[in-house]
Amino acid sequence: MTDRPELLEELAAALPRWLPSQRWFAGKDRPVTAVRPLASTVVLDGDPLLLHVVVEVVQDDRVEPYQLLVGHCSQPPDVSAASWITTDPVGLYEASGDADLTAVLLTKMIEGEQVGTLRFAHEPGVELEPGLRARPITSEQSNTSLVYGSRYILKLFRKLSTGENKDLVLHRALRDVGSTHIAQPLGSITGELAGEPVTVGMLQQFLPDAVDGWAMATTSVRDLMAAPSTPEDPGAQPHPDEVGGDFAGEAERLGASVAEVHADLARALGSEPVDAGELDRTVKAMLDRLDAVAARVPDLIPHVPALRSAFEQVRGLREETGIITMQSIHGDLHLGQVLRTVGGWLLIDFEGEPAASVDERRALRSPLRDVAGMLRSFDYAAHSLLVGQDADEAHVERALEWATRNREAFCEGYAAAVAGGTAGLGDPREQSTLLRAFELDKAVYEVSYEHANRPDWLGVPLASIARITDGGDRT
Repeated sequence: MTDRPELLEELAAALPRWLPSQRWFAGKDRPVTAVRPLASTVVLDGDPLLLHVVVEVVQDDRVEPYQLLVGHCSQPPDVSAASWITTDPVGLYEASGDADLTAVLLTKMIEGEQVGTLRFAHEPGVELEPGLRARPITSEQSNTSLVYGSRYILKLFRKLSTGENKDLVLHRALRDVGSTHIAQPLGSITGELAGEPVTVGMLQQFLPDAVDGWAMATTSVRDLMAAPSTPEDPGAQPHPDEVGGDFAGEAERLGASVAEVHADLARALGSEPVDAGELDRTVKAMLDRLDAVAARVPDLIPHVPALRSAFEQVRGLREETGIITMQSIHGDLHLGQVLRTVGGWLLIDFEGEPAASVDERRALRSPLRDVAGMLRSFDYAAHSLLVGQDADEAHVERALEWATRNREAFCEGYAAAVAGGTAGLGDPREQSTLLRAFELDKAVYEVSYEHANRPDWLGVPLASIARITDGGDRT
């Protein structure tokens, strides 16, 4: 512990009020009943002061550890008003927005320092440029990312879990086999939690000219929605391939990139065949999720019989278990988790689904789960402009056609990469029963999320469930 117990006491008293207002805090569904300091380290002593603090956040029966960068300075720093945790009697603020203090983190990684239980390191063979100042990425949610001089990006994992973070593990594995579809890992900050090792942060190559897939896809949808009918036939609707900004070519290239990453992960970390027991466990998990969500969301209840039938069909794949494999996968793949650079597509954020347990995120899974996640994301992008609107039938038809075209293109790209030498994965469309079940399971998860967080969006996954179970989506 730090020798500043009075600061920790003041911090713990203020955090139950302050934490729920932070975008990265995952416990907004219930009040914070207590905050207990677990450990703290003086990263920079003096004025200004920088503390690394790990706290245990108690929410009734849920107890989870979070990390904070806490600053204190006699001269108020240039940080947002929302950063201030306490102002009286001592001013304490969340320091990720303080460029003077966050510069210290990069310096210590360059020098390979150890401060208390915190170890700052750069990757073997990496030389980092000193003297760079950082700015936080304001759109980050479950974690906090700092960009250093448009060269590096440091992700601070807010909610901590013991063991090496999956994001760092998979990035290192992909680097070691020469994957061209990741931003290179450059450094890390590690510490201890309950006597076990824990990953605090990961430094990576930053690509300032990269554009995320969601922005590109929704721009394509916007172009399609704004396109007028042809003068020759005012009643005819434009098709996605007839409008500037058609995304299908990029979707196909993205599919190939995902297939190559899956192959690289299997090569680096191995894979194993699925047995009948794993199929049964998969079906049980799907049905358990379905029952839990239907109990909270009445709008899902009419779809339960069809969903249950789709999930039960997975048990019938026992004769095909030899061609179904499990391996390390991304685990939360969607258009917001991919970047388009001048050199091609990159995958980012390999932590896995935020709502899943640590063990679930680290478990081997079918690569089809990532494919299903991306197919769901194309559906979301297609309908994003229609949410909250009284959309006419023509716009709904355009959205569905865009989604179908890009879903097909993604699968074509994935299959072509497999046929071109990416062995062991197979064409996802040849495992249609399992892919369909994974996509429906993802849609059930989306129903739960939208019901709790964005009720206006609830119609998107519900409409998809209706189409898929009726046989309308055959990709």
